[in-house]
Amino acid sequence: MSEEIKSKLKFRLVEERYGAKIKVVGIGGGGGNAINRMIEAGIEGVKFITVNTDLQALNSTKARTQVQIGEQLTKGLGSGGRPDIGKQAALEDTEKLV
Repeated sequence: MSEEIKSKLKFRLVEERYGAKIKVVGIGGGGGNAINRMIEAGIEGVKFITVNTDLQALNSTKARTQVQIGEQLTKGLGSGGRPDIGKQAALEDTEKLV
């Protein structure tokens, strides 16, 4: 990650100054990859959360908070890139997401 981008991502300063609570939620494989990159870049002062139907992908995330959705629907597998399956999974586990 470039120094320019890192300088724009100074979440710790905002949190200390204003008492802000920042949470970044990565949804699905792409969201999980984005979360991992942010953690690897050393971004601080942020709570990272990964949400996925794919249990294997959740186990490989660096986020401390992991939420599996659609366990009954997908049996722990991914949604196959199908938004309709992702939507059904989210509806199945709405209480985990609220």
